Amino acid sequence: MEAYSEVHSAQGRCDVQVKTAHYIYILELKLDGTASEALKQIKVDLKAWGYLSPYDVDPRKKIAVGVSFSSKTRQVEEYEMQQYS
Repeated sequence: MEAYSEVHSAQGRCDVQVKTAHYIYILELKLDGTASEALKQIKVDLKAWGYLSPYDVDPRKKIAVGVSFSSKTRQVEEYEMQQYS
């Protein structure tokens, strides 16, 4: 497993990227935001994969994970995941 933080791409900068033999995970973290907002930032729009676009020819499965944290409770409030082939 390889893990990277603040990975730059033409679409911006993702918070966390994790690569395994079979998967590429892109995580976007939001403080007092929503998991849905984080997923939208990863995907950018329906035609482009945003932060996943550099890996569109990579055969590994791609998983986008949006995570929101609460500044009051200092815990994960919610998360959402979406898989791309």
